Amino acid sequence: MPDLKIPQPPSFTTIEEERDYRKQHLAAAFRLFARYGFDEGIAGHITARDPEFPDCFWVNPFGMYFGHIRVCDLVLVDRKGAVIEGDRAINAAAFAIHAQIHQARPDIVAAAHAHSLYGKAWSSLGKLLDPLTQDACTFYEDHALFDDYTGVVLDPEEGRRIAETLGEKKALILRNHGLLTVGHSVDEAAWWFITMDRSCMAQLMAEQAGHPIAIAPDIARLTYSQIGSHYIGWFSFQSLYEKIIREEPDLLQ
Repeated sequence: MPDLKIPQPPSFTTIEEERDYRKQHLAAAFRLFARYGFDEGIAGHITARDPEFPDCFWVNPFGMYFGHIRVCDLVLVDRKGAVIEGDRAINAAAFAIHAQIHQARPDIVAAAHAHSLYGKAWSSLGKLLDPLTQDACTFYEDHALFDDYTGVVLDPEEGRRIAETLGEKKALILRNHGLLTVGHSVDEAAWWFITMDRSCMAQLMAEQAGHPIAIAPDIARLTYSQIGSHYIGWFSFQSLYEKIIREEPDLLQ
């Protein structure tokens, strides 16, 4: 019998290798977000903590279309918001939100936020997702609601409140705003965002069509244990990564 293997997250021999990996997957995540229609003008950002300088993170340049972002376009920002690598400005809201999340959650590598259509539609309802589908169970008892909206997040104090509400969970619904997800890898954070937006879409459609039947709590918890882990988040992104680098290899430049 052949020795069948399941892909595993890589290990690295140097900091440079790990940095390159994170930046390549970050650029790929932006290209995929563009494919999924998560771009909305200048809004939205994904960040990846630098492996050598953990109080710094890589982020997209302000105003650059997600579908054009390459590795060389990514910007490195320190904990005070100063650009220390790159020649483009960053979104002030990206810093206000992500700096506080990275500080509050040293366990995470990446955070993703965008104004996706179904995510922002669902956020206007001001409630958590129900376990209506297997995929939605990914977030069962593992997402929170930031039940406030005070305009564009530009104040670090607002970012601190967002991070506090997120707590130790993998995702947050920002009322009247959209979705935010985090992960132990760029891959995980990006995948959680993709599947959370689709779960919002599924519940919106189901409630429009009739009276959806929720999965029982014990089964929802079981399903969460099967599909809600850090590894499954990473693994679920791999086929998308392979797809996008095959179709748009320039992102690796």
